[in-house]
Amino acid sequence: MSMLRPLLRSSTRGSASVAFARASPLSKIARSSGARLMATQSGDDTQRPSALAKIHLEDGTTLTGRSFGSHENVEGEVVFTTGMVGYTESLTDPSYQGQILTMTQPMVGNYGVPDRNVMDEYGLPKYFESNKIHATGLIVQDYSHHYSHWNAASSLGDWLKEEGVPGLCDIDTRMLTKKIREKGALLGRIEVDLNAPPPDFTKMINPNDPSIRHLVDEVSTKEVKVYGKGNQYKIIAVDGGMKYNIIRQLVKRDVELTVVPWNYPFAAEMDKFDGLFLSNGPGDPTSCDVTIKELEKVISCPDDKVKPIFGICLGNQLTGLAAGGTAKKLPFGNRGQNQPVLNHQTGEAYITPQNHGYHIDCSTLKPGWKTLFTNANDGSNEGIAHETRPYFSAQFHPEASCGPTDTEFMFDTFLEACRKPTDKIIFPTRKPAPPKPNVKKILLLGSGGTSIGQAGEFDYSGGQAIKALKEEGKEVVLMNPNIASVQTNMDDKSASKADHVFFLPVTPDFVEEVIKKEKPDGIVVSMGGQTALNCAVEMYLAGTFEKYGVEVLGTQIQAVIDTEDRQIFSDKLNEINEKIAESYTAETLDEAIEAAKKIGYPLMIRSAFALGGLGSGICHDEEMLKDMGKKALSVSPQILVERSMKGWKEVEYEVVRDSQDNCVTVCNMENFDPLGIHTGDSIVMAPSQTLSNEEYHMLRTTAINVVRHLGIVGECNIQYALHPESLEYCIIEVNARLSRSSALASKATGYPLAFVAAKLALGIPLTEVENSVTKKTQACFEPSLDYIVTKIPRWDMSKFEGVSKEIGSAMKSVGEVMGIGRTMEESLQKALRMVDPANPGFQKHLHYDNMDDLKQELSVPTDKRIWAIAQALHEKTLSVDEIHDITKIDHWFLRRLEGMVKTWNKLEEFTVDELTDDLMVEAKKQGYSDIQMAEILKGNATEDDVRAKRVGANITPWTKQIDTLAAEYPADTNYLYMTYHGAEDDVGSANGGVMVLGSGAYRIGSSIEFDWCGVSAIRALRQMGYKSTMVNYNPETVSTDYDECDRLYFEELSRERVLDIYEKDSAEGVIISVGGQIPNGLALPLDKAGVNILGTPAAMIDNAEDRMKFSDMIDEIGVQQPRWRELTSADSALDFAANVGYPVLVRPSYVLSGAAMNVAWSDEQLKAFLVEAAEVSKEHPVVISDFIQGAVEIEMDGVCKDGEIIAAAIHEHIENAGVHSGDATLVLPPQDLTAYQKERVRDASRKIAKRLNITGPCNIQFVAKGTDVMCIECNVRASRSFPFVSKTMGVDFIEAATKAMVGVDTSDMNLPTLETRNRPANYVGVKAPMFSFTRLRGSDPILGVEMASTGEVACFGANKEEAFLKSLLSTGFKMPEKNILLSVQSDLEDEMTHCAWQLHEQGYNLFATRNTAEVLNKNKVPCTILEYATEAGEGEESFVDAIKNDKIDLVINVPTHNSKRTEDNYLMRRTAVDFGVPLLTNLQLVKVFADAVYKYRSGELDGLKPETLFEHYQAETDADAWTDPTEFH
Repeated sequence: MSMLRPLLRSSTRGSASVAFARASPLSKIARSSGARLMATQSGDDTQRPSALAKIHLEDGTTLTGRSFGSHENVEGEVVFTTGMVGYTESLTDPSYQGQILTMTQPMVGNYGVPDRNVMDEYGLPKYFESNKIHATGLIVQDYSHHYSHWNAASSLGDWLKEEGVPGLCDIDTRMLTKKIREKGALLGRIEVDLNAPPPDFTKMINPNDPSIRHLVDEVSTKEVKVYGKGNQYKIIAVDGGMKYNIIRQLVKRDVELTVVPWNYPFAAEMDKFDGLFLSNGPGDPTSCDVTIKELEKVISCPDDKVKPIFGICLGNQLTGLAAGGTAKKLPFGNRGQNQPVLNHQTGEAYITPQNHGYHIDCSTLKPGWKTLFTNANDGSNEGIAHETRPYFSAQFHPEASCGPTDTEFMFDTFLEACRKPTDKIIFPTRKPAPPKPNVKKILLLGSGGTSIGQAGEFDYSGGQAIKALKEEGKEVVLMNPNIASVQTNMDDKSASKADHVFFLPVTPDFVEEVIKKEKPDGIVVSMGGQTALNCAVEMYLAGTFEKYGVEVLGTQIQAVIDTEDRQIFSDKLNEINEKIAESYTAETLDEAIEAAKKIGYPLMIRSAFALGGLGSGICHDEEMLKDMGKKALSVSPQILVERSMKGWKEVEYEVVRDSQDNCVTVCNMENFDPLGIHTGDSIVMAPSQTLSNEEYHMLRTTAINVVRHLGIVGECNIQYALHPESLEYCIIEVNARLSRSSALASKATGYPLAFVAAKLALGIPLTEVENSVTKKTQACFEPSLDYIVTKIPRWDMSKFEGVSKEIGSAMKSVGEVMGIGRTMEESLQKALRMVDPANPGFQKHLHYDNMDDLKQELSVPTDKRIWAIAQALHEKTLSVDEIHDITKIDHWFLRRLEGMVKTWNKLEEFTVDELTDDLMVEAKKQGYSDIQMAEILKGNATEDDVRAKRVGANITPWTKQIDTLAAEYPADTNYLYMTYHGAEDDVGSANGGVMVLGSGAYRIGSSIEFDWCGVSAIRALRQMGYKSTMVNYNPETVSTDYDECDRLYFEELSRERVLDIYEKDSAEGVIISVGGQIPNGLALPLDKAGVNILGTPAAMIDNAEDRMKFSDMIDEIGVQQPRWRELTSADSALDFAANVGYPVLVRPSYVLSGAAMNVAWSDEQLKAFLVEAAEVSKEHPVVISDFIQGAVEIEMDGVCKDGEIIAAAIHEHIENAGVHSGDATLVLPPQDLTAYQKERVRDASRKIAKRLNITGPCNIQFVAKGTDVMCIECNVRASRSFPFVSKTMGVDFIEAATKAMVGVDTSDMNLPTLETRNRPANYVGVKAPMFSFTRLRGSDPILGVEMASTGEVACFGANKEEAFLKSLLSTGFKMPEKNILLSVQSDLEDEMTHCAWQLHEQGYNLFATRNTAEVLNKNKVPCTILEYATEAGEGEESFVDAIKNDKIDLVINVPTHNSKRTEDNYLMRRTAVDFGVPLLTNLQLVKVFADAVYKYRSGELDGLKPETLFEHYQAETDADAWTDPTEFH
């Protein structure tokens, strides 16, 4: 079995060697400043730079920053380089001689600087590209004065001081880059005297003027040197400023390299050598006239004297000049790590590192020469070759360092030419691409209902794929029962909609029937998560695709199997000498135990073919392995037992590959949390924050090698474990499909991965896909980020009884947010607030009362660990080193957090009036909000006081674009964020338009449905000719796709930020009613700040949300409601309960998904619930009301205009009141309500809409029992059922609401009103909830008034039962084959008898617990007794045994508040969930299920058996069809 790849530190560390040229001043600095030399991380005493300095540019710009290097004046040409890593390599690149280097990467200095005295095997400084810093000065946005890395010896600042080179930070490098981009490279001066006047640039020496400075002469060797003495191939190298990595690349290939000065007469000595190499170097190539003349002699030699020539960078320019070309200065040069280059000989594209200011104009080349390489972005020449002789050159850097190593093979090409000097240059060619798929009609499999691990990101990726396929003229058939998804829309507001939509389960049987009906010739399976992938694998193995001639587009199924089957995956990696951790596959528990003996504990188990780490976890002993292994094997055919690498760094790359083998990495991300926590539950940052150039590109190269070897076509994600103190790594997994992190990476970079992947699936190469942000360059590139994104998961574990709060290798989060800032601090603080408006930012939020609890939280992480770190740092109870030792979180992250605490401590010293502008700016740059600062400052400052002070000092955020290229190329992008790190806006004011506030993080109660509402609103606005602005921060959503709106602000949904945008853009108004509870909660604060809220007035929203005001109002207008009382004290509540009798309902105000809503059945319960409700609803009243048992729940979703209802849909719940509406099964049109009940609902709805003067969407909920129809709630906003009612009714309610809010007529929309009857007339829609109890170990899968579902599906049928069963199957429910287990509370046994008899009549074998069985047998329903788990004796079979041993196909467990056997009930429900057995816990649901099964087995239901579905469609005429032929089915 596989062992870990040993890539350990080089043994040369610390060996005797030659020091850097200017090393002597270092010892003085060390003595004077106490600098920590030879330390792998900075110490507690490290101070942030405080001295100021300026950069003056020749265009008149002056910027002030902080000086962190040598504090002295310098002059030079100011240039920029893009890239994410590699500052030590760049600074020592001789090609930067005479230049002030601006780095666009978001932070510099983070991994320190390696030891200058360590030499490699060639006698060269091991970690550098020359023996000194060649750049004249360094300009960065964020200098990391704290550094941390196992290979570091000092800080970057100390090294700059040692070398006498100034560094300047806190500069808007994006602004600088744009200036250089627009005006060309500029002369500049770093000035440390703040009072000195700007320099006279007409008198400044231009380093590019060869008459003044000969830059090549300054950096070239002055003597002949030989490396690799005695090696086989003799190469002469002309040194124009040669990087050391060129020497390393040649000598390790058995070259004896003779390095000569730039002006050496090498032509006369060529007969002694096998080839000629021309190096890189700085400045104007025409200054090297001596070299060019020598080169002309070599090029024009007789045929029998020909020797291969290879030139790089300056060497390319010299070759071009000698071959008759002309050198031209580029406007700003190409410098960075992501330049795409096309090879004219092979058609391949490479991602290359570059550093040059000149290029060759090939139009004057002599005969016999041709262009070899071209820059795919700007079309400039990147290399030439001779047509018959082995002469070739590259403008880019194949030796890399820093940058990607994709073209390193060119050194092999050169040496191959040296072996065969009579041949022309031939590049190795990749195997030919397969023919483009010849497909016209494509089936796309969706992901179904959202669940933990598989949420709205697949709506985004599927929608992107549909857009790409439609752009290419393909007919698209979509199969997805997720009715809340945008991709299942059939209206005309988006051109990129599917041609046909099937709301059917994504299972092999149903997919086959759709294939039979629609006859697609291609299928896309990578856009629907694990649901689509597992379905496709099953169909592939069954030969279904082959049977119908359907071609799988993109990554082939065998490649999917290669990545999902852990043993095959390990074998495939071994073929290219890559490894996963030592691991063994097991298909039985005994095999797993045997594997554990070889690996030892602790170890990790993982399930094959599982999503979000389902079935995985760390086992500390054999008992844990047995327990977890059995559960994992119940949901997966195979598990992997592997070495635990807990505490290693976790890093991932998103990789894109086309059918022509062009391959790019789009985004690399690093987890804040070390390995051991699933990446979906980790805080993740992009780009990586602690990786050096060597680590970054080692993992990048591996990613590309692996993806090529596996044959992925499209997009995939590769995850690594990286040892924190060496180069050892191993591959954790490859996801051969779009994943959650793909959506995150798309939003983090602006690179639309799913869109590109869909194009590639059609055989289109990357070089022909447009970069949709710049609209000028193409998709074959790697994005550069000049900002940092932080993803933080959103958990809702408090909603579940009994769930373990620990986070580990199995994902538990229900959503995520992404904060964007120019520094880690800014993006992290934003993201913490985005997760929940109740989080103020990084500060003490929860309190651990003793050190043991605090350390326990740090060492065994839960969703609260970040707050434990905050407490430890704020209270100074644990040091950074101590926190690192417990958590293994990298020192660098912890130091940045500590820096935020230091700013907090400074703020505490001042009142708002005393606060200096400098400290205000420092706090804002570190992500502190106004409301946070008001809390920190002395005195009683309010948020408005801080805002007034800030705005008065003109301290407002800058608007920046996300453009994928760090401002290197112009981009007309509308993808924006705000930051306090800047000196200018990237875009001007929008001057009007309507802002739509999105829904924020997916959470229980606010999921994909509200994103659908937001998208519908912005699409409707654009269709009406309004400019629309979306504000949202959820990377999984369609609403945060920049194509959907005129402006996208990826920003906080806070009063502060909404006001910032509203004022800056002079918006006409804000829509807050389509994003759920978060925007709705801003109604009053925004209204008080003078914002024009469109739709229902803020005061009326408050009347509906405030439970006290609402209940008062309902009484006032004569609408019936349950008896109620405002909660003033516990005694008053107990008195109320005594009067009306239990049960009573406790309801807080302004909450979503029933947070802290509870039904109390006793005084004890009531007291406990009152405390919880008061905690959730601190500023708003809590109401207590009579809970109506056995009542039917009814909802009215409506659209109003000026208090009149203009659109309405009344639907019913299958479950009785007591199950939260989000967890209920909805039926539309209602099938069981009486005409009287519906009329009462209509009458009450009219009165409520009138009284609240509603304009826009609303949702009113009722309970009905006997002749009572009582209102229980009104939401003056869209509800989660809006997509369902819109699609079932065939008209977009949100479009109507948006028109109403902006005053546009809706009379042409054919809206169903309260008077409309029988719509839809000939079919029924049923919406069923999706639950994720499997993932939430320990949680009790029982439903109540607080919502627990994570998503929903909906299907349609000729009647309620048909639609119900289809919906149930779409949630992953499997129809029972023979055995059903029943256990109900004694109050319900008589009712259950009827259902049980129906199931018995249908041929099911019934099993029951003792009490239930006795009643059933007494009532003549045959059943078998299973013992209670808590009472089963030796040899007796309990219900737990029967479930675990696969004897039960369905569990029906219906408890009530009177249930005595709570432990047995819980064990039954939990065991069913843990072992993948369908579970029903609600009596009304069981009744409908029994009726449906009866009709199903009697053959009364259409289209439920997949094989009858096709026959049904064949027989159906257009007149019979429920919808238009191209609409949903």
